Amino acid sequence: MVEQQEASGDAVMTRIGQAIMLLHGGDREEARNRFGALWSELGADGDALHRCTLAHYMADTQDDPGDELAWDLRALTAAEGLRAAEGAGGSEAGGAGTGTAEGAGASDVPGGAEGADGGPVAEHPDIPAVRAFYPSLHLNLAADYLKLQRPESARIHLQRARAAAESLADDGYGGGVRAAIDRLELRMREQ
Repeated sequence: MVEQQEASGDAVMTRIGQAIMLLHGGDREEARNRFGALWSELGADGDALHRCTLAHYMADTQDDPGDELAWDLRALTAAEGLRAAEGAGGSEAGGAGTGTAEGAGASDVPGGAEGADGGPVAEHPDIPAVRAFYPSLHLNLAADYLKLQRPESARIHLQRARAAAESLADDGYGGGVRAAIDRLELRMREQ
């Protein structure tokens, strides 16, 4: 039974990856259609990592900046839902709420939250992947708010992106996200 669930989880991520390849290949409409069908299949109670990943990329298929923002907010909500579920019984450093400037994406306590007995709670297996998404999630939100001429909201999410990027490795992905944060910050200064 567990193997079937893992296989189906892999199948969903494979399908998300196929739609991402369509998006990166320039077929935004087909990617949007596939993401939409997958979103309907997953539903509101679907796997948080799948919903986060799908919404994160679905935002990139949108023509309207308001729709793009809505999908990026869905991605962040899915990520925070996973962190909140893991932290239910203990507190995480940095918090997971959207309402705090140092919230989602701030550095976490290694090993996860504390349980009711004060001992460590095992980290959900998707937490590292979701944690790696936070800088990009907040960067996208900052860009969305800038497009919508909401510079204060853009600044808040740019700060959150920068704080979350501290946890990224010094590799191609981490360097690319940090460079994108720098570019958006420069663009905001010039406006």
